[in-house]
Amino acid sequence: MLGKFLTGLLFVASSTSVLATPWEKVKTPTLGESMSIGSYSNGCLAGAEALPLKGDGYQVIRAERGRYYGNHETITFLKELMKTSQQLKIGNVLVGDIAMPRGGRFSSGHASHQTGLDADIWLRIPEKPLSQKELKTVSALPMVDVNNYKIIEKNWSSKQAHLIQLAASDDRVARIFVHPVIKEQLCKTEWKDRDWLRKVRPWYGHYYHFHVRLNCPEGSAYCEPQTPPPPGDGCGKELASWAPDFKKPESNKQAVKPKPKPKPVLPAQCKVLINS
Repeated sequence: MLGKFLTGLLFVASSTSVLATPWEKVKTPTLGESMSIGSYSNGCLAGAEALPLKGDGYQVIRAERGRYYGNHETITFLKELMKTSQQLKIGNVLVGDIAMPRGGRFSSGHASHQTGLDADIWLRIPEKPLSQKELKTVSALPMVDVNNYKIIEKNWSSKQAHLIQLAASDDRVARIFVHPVIKEQLCKTEWKDRDWLRKVRPWYGHYYHFHVRLNCPEGSAYCEPQTPPPPGDGCGKELASWAPDFKKPESNKQAVKPKPKPKPVLPAQCKVLINS
């Protein structure tokens, strides 16, 4: 029986290894200056910097996955964001996935997070740092009742709203992805300045965390920027179109079948990076 059990474990381990992408098998970053290469969903990261697993106002969760590496700009941004949030008494922020040691594609879980310029920040905000035992068992706290498409009032507070505002107000940030209901909640709030709401983009799945995306750092020769968000705060028709009961206006135009997108080609610099 023991032999069969061990054989089964070896088979599972082998299967997991086979499914892993080459980027997931690499455990160390390259040396040298941080350089984000390619696009957020088709790229890699040279000279990655590790975010310390704990610091002023934050802790890294699920550190055993080794996804706490980022571009130097990202790591600096996160440290400064968390330090400010601590000064504002928002609470102890939990940082999730950033990128792998050399960025690159995941076998599952993320399409982006490949250039070290994306980071997930949980919306569960403990008042004080978690113990090592708590860090291993902490679960996500949903802010949205997804089935009924509404905010969970007992979980959502001004802490979450102000943390998102703080991040989105930073010039280094290109976009922040949240569930459409969270965007709706932010739109309902009275803010003295609403310009930052333009960066907060609705996207399903982000009901227990928000996803920060930084602009390509200045002087990044191989980093592909994303088209800026459209003008306005995004709180009108665009946001309404995400609701499950939204009815698209009828059109007389004949529907055109979209052409299949070509398979993305990995930048040449990334091929060198993964083989170095």
